[in-house]
Amino acid sequence: MKKPIVVKIGGSTFGSGETVVEDLVALQKKGHRLVVVHGGANEVTGWLKKMNIPTKIVNGLRVTDRDSLRVVVAVLCGAVNKEIVAQIQSLGGRAVGLCGIDGRLFESRVREPEYGLIGNVEKVNIEPIEILLKAGYMPVVAPPGYGIGDETILNVNGDPAAGALAAALGAKKLIMLTDVPGVMDKDKKVMHHLTRDEVHSLIDSKVAAGGMIPKLEACLRALESVPVAQIIDGRAPHALLDAVGGKEIGTIIA
Repeated sequence: MKKPIVVKIGGSTFGSGETVVEDLVALQKKGHRLVVVHGGANEVTGWLKKMNIPTKIVNGLRVTDRDSLRVVVAVLCGAVNKEIVAQIQSLGGRAVGLCGIDGRLFESRVREPEYGLIGNVEKVNIEPIEILLKAGYMPVVAPPGYGIGDETILNVNGDPAAGALAAALGAKKLIMLTDVPGVMDKDKKVMHHLTRDEVHSLIDSKVAAGGMIPKLEACLRALESVPVAQIIDGRAPHALLDAVGGKEIGTIIA
């Protein structure tokens, strides 16, 4: 059976006229097996603001208390997930939405206390994904996970969730869509090819910062069993088609 491609859609690359959903459907119709993991940070922040719940970001991760966790789950597992599924289906694709809580897909444990109710994915139960892929569906996964400690639901960042899922599936490739041209060096120039050692160096030297850190860490986790990861600009027309087609856009990590 053909190995799947795991695609991480950032909230900033969805819903603004990009061609991501078109590309997903076109690839599915060509016979590619796709698994989508999505974020939605901007939508969550917007709802938190409406509810007068403050937002705090540390190292690219949202510090999560109980009030904000309820909003995260409602927005990501509900509104955002179903919007993506509906758009895929409206273009003729076959998709089913689920989250990391369903089937204990992402078994997670609380990260460092400074992040609150944010979980690290410790185990991925891939059976629900495999069932959907075998039936010809594109799983669309919201990242909140099942807590295996004192908490039963945890906020999981979409980037590490995608990396963990790609590794567990032994995916053909992990493609991460973001809102920058790729990984930048200290002079703000795109680095088109990186090794794992070079990624570690970028993180350790703090050249990579903010939201790029969890993306790079996700790629490193995926590369435990995935041959290549690629970070691309999801705002560019048909960037996903180009990446799957082998074009050397963005940053390729292998």
